[in-house]
Formats: sequence, C-alpha cells, structure tokens
Amino acid sequence: MMRGRLPRPAAPRQPAPPAIAARILVLRDDALVLDKPAGLPVHRGPRGGASIEDWLEPLRMGKRHLPQPAHRLDADTAGCLVLGRTKPALAALGRAFAAGQVDKTYWAVVRGGPAEDAGVIDAPLHKVSSAARGWRMEVHPNGQRAVTRWRVLGRGPAMAWVELRPETGRTHQLRVHAAAQRWPMLGDPVYGDPGFGGLHLLARAIALPIDPPLAATAPVPPHMDAALRACGWDATAAP
Repeated sequence: MMRGRLPRPAAPRQPAPPAIAARILVLRDDALVLDKPAGLPVHRGPRGGASIEDWLEPLRMGKRHLPQPAHRLDADTAGCLVLGRTKPALAALGRAFAAGQVDKTYWAVVRGGPAEDAGVIDAPLHKVSSAARGWRMEVHPNGQRAVTRWRVLGRGPAMAWVELRPETGRTHQLRVHAAAQRWPMLGDPVYGDPGFGGLHLLARAIALPIDPPLAATAPVPPHMDAALRACGWDATAAP
C-alpha cells in the first residue's frame, strides 16, 4: 500500500461572471487574454481602488493558482492583456516578453498627425518628477533606448489613425513618442489633449511564440469609435 499525500482533487470549473466573461478574448488551459477596459489599472495602487486584481479570483475557473498578468498595460489603455493560468505558462510568457519576442500592435488616434505615412521613432526615455507635476516620462539622450515603428491607417479632420508597433517596452513609450513628434494622442491627460472621453490608445492585437502560439485581437472601445470612424475606420469590415 502506497503512503503519502493523496492527489488533490481537481476543483470544479466555475464560469466567470458574465461581465468579466464577456471580456475574455482567448481562454486556454495555460493562459487567457482579456480585453482590459480603459481606466482600469492592472495592479491595485497604494490608495486602493478597483483593478484587474479584483478579477483574478473570478478568473481562476477551477485552477489551483490565480491567473497572473504577464506584462504591463497602462491604466488608461484598453485592449489585450495576457495572463498566465499556470506557473509554467506564466514563466514562458515572462521569457517571451523579456526577450522581446512578443508582437504587439496598438491603434491610436492622434491630434494632427505625421506628414509621412510610415516611419520609426528611436528616442530614449527616462523618468522625471516634480512636486508640482508628479512623475512623467520624457525623451532624454541619457534615457533607456525606446523604439516605435508606426504607420498611418487613416486620416480625418485634424486627426489621424495610427498603428504603433513598439520594439521596446518602456513606460508610457507610445504616448511620449507620439507627443514628441507633435502629434499627441487624443484624451491623454499627461502628454496630450485631455478630454475626448479618455485616452485614444488601444492594445489592438498581440501574438506570442509560445507552444502552442497565442494570439488575440481586441475590439475598438466605445470612446474611440467616433474618432476612428472620422479617420476612415469601417466597423463592419473589422474583426
């Protein structure tokens, strides 16, 4: 007769509440991708408040461990957020992000817009802070390397719809790079134009070369709909 611990019985899979389940773009045994709402931080701040951390228990769905975010996404940014559902998967996801192997595509609506149709921004960033303005990122020659590839997908009255593909993952990189080019993002309270119903930045798609590969595409959030339409986006033709 064998001695030792009995195997732990598998917990029954409980579905996530409908409001959260509706935000799941991809669900696998090892990982999931959420459509994170704009304005909801991934991690709970020092002052508390709502965050994606409040969703982790409902997203457990029978797993032994809570799912954990594999990367950062600004609170004001909507779209694809990847979470690992097992420790090995979370480690694999972390390695892919750390090695720069993740293909990330963002959509933004910016004021004005670039004169060209495509280009590369190679501008190092570092963090600055002051009592009056708090902390922010800025372009600085002594900062960390930051590279963003971009192309214009459409143009509207005094605005443009831009695809952004970061090659590095610096804090606020896309927002600062856009502002430094003098086409700040609509709704950016720090680097651009506040208002407009919120930051017009969407983590549109993500693809990771794990086994098996993981990919997801996020829908356009309501607060970006009107500006994107004005730039030529056709909601009926988009996934």
